[in-house]
Amino acid sequence: MSIDRSQAPPFLLPDQIDLNPPACRLLPGGMRLYYNPSPTIAAVKLEVIFPVHFRTNKTYNPLVSFFTLHMLPEGTQTLPSEELDDFFDFHGSEVEILSGFERHGLGLVTTKKHLKDVLPVFRSLFTDALFPEKHFLKRKSQKKLSLSIQQEQTAARANQLIRAGLFGKDHPFGQYPSEADVDAVSREELIAYYRNEFLTVPQLFVTGDLSEAELLLLEEQFANLPCLNGTILGPPAFESDSGNRQREEKPKAVQSSIRMGKWMIPMAHPDYQALSFFNTVLGGYFGSRLIRNIREEKGYTYGINSFLGNVNGDGYWMVSADVKGGYGDEVIREVYKEIQRLISEPIPPEELEIVKNYLAGSLLSSFSNPFDLMSHFQRVHFEGLDFSIFTEQLAFIKDFDGARLQEIGATYFSPEAMQEVIVGQL
Repeated sequence: MSIDRSQAPPFLLPDQIDLNPPACRLLPGGMRLYYNPSPTIAAVKLEVIFPVHFRTNKTYNPLVSFFTLHMLPEGTQTLPSEELDDFFDFHGSEVEILSGFERHGLGLVTTKKHLKDVLPVFRSLFTDALFPEKHFLKRKSQKKLSLSIQQEQTAARANQLIRAGLFGKDHPFGQYPSEADVDAVSREELIAYYRNEFLTVPQLFVTGDLSEAELLLLEEQFANLPCLNGTILGPPAFESDSGNRQREEKPKAVQSSIRMGKWMIPMAHPDYQALSFFNTVLGGYFGSRLIRNIREEKGYTYGINSFLGNVNGDGYWMVSADVKGGYGDEVIREVYKEIQRLISEPIPPEELEIVKNYLAGSLLSSFSNPFDLMSHFQRVHFEGLDFSIFTEQLAFIKDFDGARLQEIGATYFSPEAMQEVIVGQL
């Protein structure tokens, strides 16, 4: 039987996606270890992740936790900074800083061969960090330079302003530090935070081809990790202003950075899958409505995208673009125009099929290796969900006929609740 190579094979969506969640082991000290086996990969990746501890005292400097985390690889009681770097390099290993709004921690990428030698040294970063003054002053200098540069970058400044608009300027997630905040942080504060507030309720996520003996080695190293007891103070409630408009002019800028955003719904909400589909059609992939309008037809920008995010159990939606200077307001008007088109006009069948194929392919390809699997597990795990949400997502994509898009748009995209930011040429 001959094959007609002039015709592409038909694209078929699979009926289901089979995902095995990591196995959970409860360590003697109460720490949970999540293990995802990867027989085809020689590398081992482990991440120790724990909540950021917030204080009710508003005079507390949030840079204390930032510098504490970033100073951990700068030397321990037994290995100064240079020897610590040489040790990890010699063993083909790398320490990663894991920094986020709600959670932070340290990651280690190493090899199965060197795991036994590297683990004790990696663990010592959580117990024996020195915070040497010389390296601390260098870190402070670098941070001040970074802040100074960000103030002149339209994109970085727009990100700061949209966060302040969404969360409230006094909220830890909405604040942005100043050079004075950097100067105010002392080494003594870092040491006190490290000893009394830093390591709280950690969880260990491990991916690798490990034997039972190697898993027991991990348990031995982390079972007695000195974690802090007591109640963890989460971030305070958000205090955003509805319909906030922020403009900041930078006459010398060659572009304008725009951000639009509003609070949405969490991943567990029944409407989330339809909302995600709406977002993809609007600005969630390179063939989206916003790309076709603002990039291809008008040439205002090289790229514009919209996305859904989650923080502290709540969901938000945002549009991000860097556009030609002076066209920020015009681009924002076009975004509203495209939202209204999706609300008032049914999506054409051809476009619906393209988006369905894109979403299904993107979902399936995102689980292409064991490290991706663990990353997706963390994403839903910290939201109180499990892998069933991805099974539900695939089923939704296969069966969705587009009929609810207009309802979703009208329900969740009210212009009155939108935050808008333009930084650059106005």
